[in-house]
Amino acid sequence: MSDSEQNGSNYQAGETAETPAEQAAPAAARAPTPEDKLGEAQAEAARLREQLLRTAADFDNFRKRSRREAEDAQRRGRETILKDLLPVFDNLERAASHAEGAPDVKSVADGIRIVLKQFVDTLERMGIKRIAAVGKPFDPSVHEAIQQIDSTEHPAGVVIAEVQPGYMLGDYLIRAAMVVVSKGSPGAQAPEAN
Repeated sequence: MSDSEQNGSNYQAGETAETPAEQAAPAAARAPTPEDKLGEAQAEAARLREQLLRTAADFDNFRKRSRREAEDAQRRGRETILKDLLPVFDNLERAASHAEGAPDVKSVADGIRIVLKQFVDTLERMGIKRIAAVGKPFDPSVHEAIQQIDSTEHPAGVVIAEVQPGYMLGDYLIRAAMVVVSKGSPGAQAPEAN
């Protein structure tokens, strides 16, 4: 027998000498056991839980930061408005102190008109406009009717007096105008429904 034949026979003998347990060992190393699967699932659950806790903490920090930023923006907005209105208030105080010693009422009235104009100009710079009411048709989106009066001068549904002015900030209603609305002529009654 040659060396190669001997090696071949030894190789074959080695194959047959392997026990079934030895053949099963590499297969078991390749296929995960239920304990391995459980361990992997627990590790994944722990990783996901940690990620969830981090996300919850990030969201909580975001919510606190957003609330703080909104409060700061409101405070800055109020500061800006007050800085614009303080000169008007200062002039109103000066007018009031001069009114006590003023010899004539006309000068006091002129001073108050000047301060009022300054106030209106300041509101307009802020984008706040007074709602036109008198002589306009009643509009429930910007007017609040507090009374209806018979009027021969105005048709029904027209504002004839303004009790309290209304204001808008751009397209946003700050306060509706309180108005008195005409019912129309007292002789012209609304037709009765059948």
